[in-house]
Amino acid sequence: MTAIGGSIESIAIRGRLFPVASDADANIKTGGFEAEVQANGDGTARKILTRVPWMIDGLTVEIDDNRADQEFLQEISAEKDWVAMEITLASGVTWQARGTVSAEVSRSTQNATAGLSLSGPGEIEQQ
Repeated sequence: MTAIGGSIESIAIRGRLFPVASDADANIKTGGFEAEVQANGDGTARKILTRVPWMIDGLTVEIDDNRADQEFLQEISAEKDWVAMEITLASGVTWQARGTVSAEVSRSTQNATAGLSLSGPGEIEQQ
């Protein structure tokens, strides 16, 4: 099977769909553990596992004033609990997780888009 790359097609946050700009180059960290190797004085080494959250950054999503999208995203950021999220890739594969908007929602009025980062606890899971 051929590997398929491309922009993320869309994201859904608490059921609200946001199309992603076709030229957005997002980065995904699935969460779980990151490994670090630390040396011992006798030449051996230890593997240190640190739990890390999942994260997606580099998203550029459409912002529609008629739906109050920017306000919605800001509300999600301020929520005290995690919300359901789905991310659909160009390949058609969908990932699900619980998380939040994890950076300032900075909007471009010229392009009707906003830069977005999402993250949350645990791991993002392919469906």
